[in-house]
Amino acid sequence: MWVKICGVRDVPMALAIAETGADAIGLNFYDASPRRVELGLARQIVNELPETVLAVGLFVNHPLDVVCEHVAHLKLPAVQIHGDESPDDLARLAQALPGVKLIRALRVSAETGLGPVHAYLDACRSLSVELFACLLDAKVGGAYGGTGQVGPWELIRSEYRVDIDPPLILAGGLTPENIAQAISDVAPWGVDTAGGVESSVACKDMGRVRQFLASARGATHESRRGG
Repeated sequence: MWVKICGVRDVPMALAIAETGADAIGLNFYDASPRRVELGLARQIVNELPETVLAVGLFVNHPLDVVCEHVAHLKLPAVQIHGDESPDDLARLAQALPGVKLIRALRVSAETGLGPVHAYLDACRSLSVELFACLLDAKVGGAYGGTGQVGPWELIRSEYRVDIDPPLILAGGLTPENIAQAISDVAPWGVDTAGGVESSVACKDMGRVRQFLASARGATHESRRGG
């Protein structure tokens, strides 16, 4: 199970998370987020991270040239696009950033179903955009993630097209307490959390991070053994 801890804002925390065995950390550059990280500090984090941990830059409706500037300045190996960017925007970004892993975050609700997700991913496919993964988060009006709301797990499990769509990363309200159930219900390729492992807003709790990792990996082990 691929595990990403998002909203990391300092070097000691990044290194501590890396030591837990997390596969990736998220660096949030969205101005409206309490988990936003300054560019200079983000560069320190990326420079200190071991190569085994993927540094993912999170962008929400940033101009594409700004995304490219951040990638070049930080030498980011991956970006997560989390706003209203179109498939055409992703195609331009993929062309401008060859070799950089692209994660597209999309928001879903029980009311809309996964039809809009399918249409978006089909459009990306028609434009030859190869996504590293698709992250599905809970849809909350006026928010671009980080709400702590849980998504429609059963709907995602039944409607996500694992045979043709990119690897699925599940996000939205995931905590040490519910991650095992989420993995059991959805069977994602990866999971992502931010607020679920915090003691207060934007403050990571290493005890909860370790518990999240252990529960996620334990759930994966049990699932494979049971299958």
